[in-house]
Amino acid sequence: MRIHCPCCGPRGVAEFSYGGDGTVRRPDLSVTDTDAHVAYVFERENPRGPHVELWHHIGGCRHWLRVTRDTLTHEITSVEMAGRFAGEAARISGAGA
Repeated sequence: MRIHCPCCGPRGVAEFSYGGDGTVRRPDLSVTDTDAHVAYVFERENPRGPHVELWHHIGGCRHWLRVTRDTLTHEITSVEMAGRFAGEAARISGAGA
């Protein structure tokens, strides 16, 4: 499997570390319901088909990426920067203009 890093170009999956489900959102820290926090940490879907995942480019630029990958075929349909550099990457590439 190859992932097209926005900074480094196409790279083999061995350069990346899987970071988990990219759709899970952390509960607000003001939430005192322990069930919400337990669900965040332990409960995960096992999707079939297109799914958003987080990947860390540990063998390259070290950026976090949001990858949409089909879990059946491993086809990657989109890759974008994740985290605090996402807006900066869009500004530099002109995508945010």
